[in-house]
Amino acid sequence: MLEVTGAVVDDALIAGWQMRVARARERLRWDMPGVLVRRHAHGASFALAAPCDELLVATEVNEWALCATLLANDPHHWRELEDALIAATLEEATDPEAVSPPVLAEDAALARLERLAAAAARPALLALLAAARTRSLPHILGDTTLTLGAGVGGRDFVLAGLPAPADVRWQELRDIPTAVVTGSNGKTTTVRVLAACARAHGWHCAYNCTDGVFLDSEALESGDYSGPAGAWRVLREQRAQAAIVEAARGGILRRGVAVSQAQVALVTNVSPDHFGEYGIDDLDGLADTKLTVAAVVKSDGLLVLNADDELLVAKSRGLTARFGASPALGWFALDADAPLLRDHRARGGSTCGVRAGRLRVSHAGTDRDLGPVATMPLTVEGSASYNIANLAAAALAAVALGIADEDIAAVFASFGRAPADNLGRLMRFEVNGVRVLVDYAHNPAGLRGLLNVAEHLRAGSGRLGMLLGHAGNRQDTEIEQVARVAAEFRPALIVIKENEGHLRGREAGEIPRLIRAELMRAGLPEAALPVRMSELAAARCALEWARPGDVLALPVHSPAARAQVLEMLAGVASPA
Repeated sequence: MLEVTGAVVDDALIAGWQMRVARARERLRWDMPGVLVRRHAHGASFALAAPCDELLVATEVNEWALCATLLANDPHHWRELEDALIAATLEEATDPEAVSPPVLAEDAALARLERLAAAAARPALLALLAAARTRSLPHILGDTTLTLGAGVGGRDFVLAGLPAPADVRWQELRDIPTAVVTGSNGKTTTVRVLAACARAHGWHCAYNCTDGVFLDSEALESGDYSGPAGAWRVLREQRAQAAIVEAARGGILRRGVAVSQAQVALVTNVSPDHFGEYGIDDLDGLADTKLTVAAVVKSDGLLVLNADDELLVAKSRGLTARFGASPALGWFALDADAPLLRDHRARGGSTCGVRAGRLRVSHAGTDRDLGPVATMPLTVEGSASYNIANLAAAALAAVALGIADEDIAAVFASFGRAPADNLGRLMRFEVNGVRVLVDYAHNPAGLRGLLNVAEHLRAGSGRLGMLLGHAGNRQDTEIEQVARVAAEFRPALIVIKENEGHLRGREAGEIPRLIRAELMRAGLPEAALPVRMSELAAARCALEWARPGDVLALPVHSPAARAQVLEMLAGVASPA
């Protein structure tokens, strides 16, 4: 994929690019479908499909088709473009003498691309991948290594010396139960709940999330591993008997879905977040991004979707047109008898939701009772509706993975009671009569859910205090919307914080100024809006202000700041 900015993306540019790409693909005998131009607010994405061993050649095809079209359409303006391409190529080359420099004249360009494709071709790799597909085996293709199978059933092969298919011990390779989880909110919680269910079922479970990569309770990597690197680490963990993969939007847009196949894919919800990045400017584009996971669901697998999300419901109707086929769908909702769920069950489909205060999952023609929602710790006496939805989603995914009902119910009855169960998400403490919530809420929907729980705990008495900040890679309108959500709850205190670990191109103090201005426009008094230039300092300010009976909602975002806040609380707090 090639991102075009700084040039007018008109019909003539698109048509010229498409024509040249078609001629190059015909010359290189790339007969798979997949040529796309997608306009967005900052330019356009030009994408084309190619054999997996010739993807670097495809980047050359893409660049040539675009640049040759620019030159043909406006030769005066782009007269120095070829020289610039050659200079850039030589500058980046480790051995300039070995470089075949780019050229824009078509006959010479196609001959060059043909030479590059011949040098890149790996017929042994393609033969192994074809053999793996016939055996329904997953694969991971890295820069130097090919992995066939997954977890305990996986094996690595060095690309420089691949065996012939007949020499592979296929009987030793296998897949493991795998689920891929994406969405705007609730991904990490759902991943952790699913991993706990897999462990309760007796499997050693590897999973990745925004906190790292884990095998059971062992941390294999630390940091934000919600992208492809985390997924590959999980699937290559040779002790793993099950895999739960968190797939964040950024990783999908940069590298695609890192998993070649999964028994279950799950989309928790879609809400406004990260607009303006990687060509995604609206909810429609974001929903399409999240639903990319549908493409990796196995023929006997399940795609789990949120029936309370109107956009996901609408988009589900176009999956067959988009992917050529739609996996079986499982729908979850807060109401087990919502019309969509009721009709889906009548057709033999899988559903999960709440009926008469109990979580009910229906799968493979059997209705199962997973227990009373109000006693499940993640729901905070039923007030955390977003966690009820996360549990319903996890229940559907778990039964589709083959996890026993009693194991799921046992996990749901206890998960979240210990703060370490769900680090950084709805962690509850009590400090000298003040109830404290530590959470990751980072967008309007997440913040509203957190503050609803805080209001439930406040129960009309005491005061509500909170922290509020944002990452720098958000649009001003997104930052202001978060402030408006906070203002709806009329907190007695909002400590406006600098997310010092997430400035991401912003000047220090810029985001706090935006937030404070929006809160004051919403009518909050200036005295209730102190500013602190770190997350830890903001948390300290809120704790110093609070008195018995108050409730504090502390969204803390950077792992380092969260560790500091939790260390501070450890000395004075008890789990609530």
